[in-house]
Amino acid sequence: MKETLFGVLAGIVVLLALASLVGAVLEHRATKPESIATVRNLNARTRSWWVMVLVVGGAILAGHTATVVLFAILSFMALREFWTLTPSRRGDHYALFLSFFVVLPYHYYLLAIEWYGMFIIFIPVYAFLLLPAVATLMGDTNEFLARSAKVQWGLMLTVFAISHAPALLMLDTGVPSALLIVYLIIVVQLSDVFQYVWGKLIGKHRFSPNISPNKTIEGLVGGGLSAILVGTMLHRMTPFSPLQAAAVSTVIVVAGFFGGFVLSAIKRDLKAKDWGYIIEGHGGVLDRVDSLTFAAPLFFHVTRYWFTS
Repeated sequence: MKETLFGVLAGIVVLLALASLVGAVLEHRATKPESIATVRNLNARTRSWWVMVLVVGGAILAGHTATVVLFAILSFMALREFWTLTPSRRGDHYALFLSFFVVLPYHYYLLAIEWYGMFIIFIPVYAFLLLPAVATLMGDTNEFLARSAKVQWGLMLTVFAISHAPALLMLDTGVPSALLIVYLIIVVQLSDVFQYVWGKLIGKHRFSPNISPNKTIEGLVGGGLSAILVGTMLHRMTPFSPLQAAAVSTVIVVAGFFGGFVLSAIKRDLKAKDWGYIIEGHGGVLDRVDSLTFAAPLFFHVTRYWFTS
């Protein structure tokens, strides 16, 4: 398994090295202010990709525990970014404390010990009932419904949904489960990259200026089809046939788009451009994993239902 992972990661490193070289050449040749800004943004994204590939790839190579711990940290950082931008009141403090320091770690503990039955219901059943009940103890009824919904929605997006990526380690599909995580990340992230590139190259028609002003119809179609093609070509990493890989990649791409789109709508509602600033060229952690919030659960359950023994 590690030999296959090394091969995949080596291929990604080669592509990043090529992207870095192309970016350096383009930056040297760019003369117009708009072109210079675009190339610098691309180079900043590439540098961030180097760090992300090394961190995620290293954790996956290190094994099950390291992968679960990494995603737990990512969920913690994403939840923190969510609540940094989302207004809260004193009446939310007990529920937020439990979200960060009880619900999140216990949820990932369930994942680490591979207790699927409790993992899949702990947040959407027990946490969803517990947290509003705890919030009532503060006696603050002002916008109680909206505040409780934000606590639940934040947990659902940043913890429950994202955790379905490392949850792939629980599945027995006949191929190393770690490869499924790599496959998911490659397809969903390349979809974002290709949408950006195609949008810059041929994008003319804005898809939804009010929610995501930089997304174009041409970018979405070109980026989505490109990512599906890559996902189909990588079918040997998975238990899927080429045709099945094309169908599953389509699910990942469409779900990933709507994950990013929904979180963009939330950002616009909060009058924010990015969730954070920790990743150069990308914004925050939640800006980078937003596509996974919808793609990871769907990919997990499609794979579990149709392709496990």
